[in-house]
Amino acid sequence: MGRMIDGAWHAGKVTEDSKGGAFERQDAGFRDWLTPVGSPGQDGQPGHPATPGRYHLYVSYACPWAHRTLIVRALYGLDDAIGVSVVDPVMLDNGWTFGTSRGGSGDPLHDAEFLWQLYARARPDYSGKVTVPVLWDRETDTIVSNESADILRMLAAFAGSGPDLYPQAQRQQIDEVNARVYDTVNNGVYKAGFATTQDAYEAAVRPLFESLDWLEERLSGSDWLVGEAMTEADIRLFTTLVRFDAVYHFHFKCNVRRISDYPALDAYVARMLADPRIAATVHLDHIKTHYYASHRDLNPCGIVPVGPALPWAHLTAGGDQTLT
Repeated sequence: MGRMIDGAWHAGKVTEDSKGGAFERQDAGFRDWLTPVGSPGQDGQPGHPATPGRYHLYVSYACPWAHRTLIVRALYGLDDAIGVSVVDPVMLDNGWTFGTSRGGSGDPLHDAEFLWQLYARARPDYSGKVTVPVLWDRETDTIVSNESADILRMLAAFAGSGPDLYPQAQRQQIDEVNARVYDTVNNGVYKAGFATTQDAYEAAVRPLFESLDWLEERLSGSDWLVGEAMTEADIRLFTTLVRFDAVYHFHFKCNVRRISDYPALDAYVARMLADPRIAATVHLDHIKTHYYASHRDLNPCGIVPVGPALPWAHLTAGGDQTLT
């Protein structure tokens, strides 16, 4: 996937972060915060005021981490307040690019060719991964944050009467669910898929399915992970589940069971997709193209499978990608 070192881009493989065979996700490099009036963030981070029109999101429709921010933006009705640019779904030697031939939007702010150029613009000596989402400040011409979990919560500064996705009374429960889901499910599929030894792969895939079994039991008696309404915990889980059967089950060798083999989890995905605002953020064409065509050390020929047939695919923005 590549990385920047002292402001210069260096190409690399998707398995380059699998030290000793086990995949290790790199920390985000930008962690400022948005608040209603620009006061410091929750942990004292530099604050920026939540001014409509000032900020711009750079995302990939394929990326589950970026997908979270698109869902929250849609639920809060921020289409006019925060613009969006979409990278090309295929990520090869130059990392994320702003090509437009496969559904990317280009970069209307800077006319950049590659996402790494924006990282260099924000911090000329930057070293680290070049990831989406990126929340860009148009006024100061720099990156506010590239940490999806933070951006989810920051967008509430714009929300007004929007849903409370992180209610005070349930925060401890949400944090506990998030911690397990992040480690074993959201990141667990990557730890399985990018493992380069049998031991590292099994050390990831077993906890993944233990957690899916736990989630199936938890959702067998409830519509939502925490409480009686959707919270950020549901959004964070959903973006992995909606990709699972189409990508992770085969491409990342997470093939013990499919999400469609779990009645409660399958119904949960359908419940999320019943909200047209959420369904409109799911682009199966970008998802499948990205994973299968980008990860050439996992899929050397870059062939994108036409299946599987997903019963809810027609509801999404990407449509049904199977043969008929």
